[in-house]
Amino acid sequence: MFAAGQFLLGTFASNCSGGMSVTKVPERWNNSWDNNLKLARLLDDAGIDFMLPIARWIGYGGETNFHGGVLETMTWATGLLAHTKNINVFATVHTTANHPVVVAKQIATVDQISKGRIGLNIVAGWNRPEYEALGLTLPVDHETRYAYAEEWFDVVKALWQREEAFDFDGQFFSLKQVLGDPRPSRKVPILNAAGSGQGRAFAVRNADFLFTPAIDLARSTEEIAEIKAQSSAAGRSVGVLTFSHVVCRPTEKEARDYLQYFGQDNADWAAVDNLVNLQFAHAHSFPHDLLALIRDRMAAGHGGFPLVGTPEQVAEGLIALHAAGFSGTTLSFVDYAEEFPYFRDTVLPILEARGIRRPAPAREAIAA
Repeated sequence: MFAAGQFLLGTFASNCSGGMSVTKVPERWNNSWDNNLKLARLLDDAGIDFMLPIARWIGYGGETNFHGGVLETMTWATGLLAHTKNINVFATVHTTANHPVVVAKQIATVDQISKGRIGLNIVAGWNRPEYEALGLTLPVDHETRYAYAEEWFDVVKALWQREEAFDFDGQFFSLKQVLGDPRPSRKVPILNAAGSGQGRAFAVRNADFLFTPAIDLARSTEEIAEIKAQSSAAGRSVGVLTFSHVVCRPTEKEARDYLQYFGQDNADWAAVDNLVNLQFAHAHSFPHDLLALIRDRMAAGHGGFPLVGTPEQVAEGLIALHAAGFSGTTLSFVDYAEEFPYFRDTVLPILEARGIRRPAPAREAIAA
């Protein structure tokens, strides 16, 4: 699915109102279909590897009701893949809100539409208000949520692998004579965000990429080494991805001033506090001993690694992530479609010169 031997770059949450920035500024990301399609075409032409959405069913409140408007991820991915040529697009799916037999067939269908460019981001679930909005019951303990997700994915894998109808009798699913037809044309890349021991064990067993925050790079280096060792011991190879927020300007002062403007002076602090409180109450994606320290990062980029400064400084931040052992990172901007071209023209060439990215074919053709 992805070009081997390079640091992967994607975007995150462009299907969500506000993207990753919990801000009130008027130029904050408008997640309309037209804007997403414009962005996808820009990314595709630039050789960006993937787009990753967030699945949300209710917002975080505050003045902006951050993430209150969200494009559903399976249909979003299908539409973008039908209008692009090379970029890979993930669908993000909550296991408890989506039946595995339905999801297996949806992904197999999109695989045909995209000629093998669809991926699946599996979410075991953590946000109690979303469960309540859907009339579902959130399992009390983290272990049960991941046991359910494990069996859910066992069903999906069986549907993608078996050529004859079969019965499935598990703790959570009892299925009679199910058959996956069509099946994906190749192995579908699986992504899972995990911070807890149970989550990481699930990712090591099932995912191609584990998605985790980069708050302290020294800590990340140790965690990545542990994950690599665990996956190797299990006979698998699991890459580790993180997420970053970009504020790239010609001078460091311009970048810092803009960060202050949108991420401090005009942050939607009520929505930020709702987000942080829910993470503390229900989620294990962020280490709780660090979560209280990154309230500012939550406003600027949902807790993502800050890439703030000149093109050279932003590039150095990405190179530092690569050196820490990350296989890649997602990128977010206050306004993705407006800000990405400057990143494309100024940062990507530095990464290519430093050997962690290769030029996109379109960029090579233009240069020639």
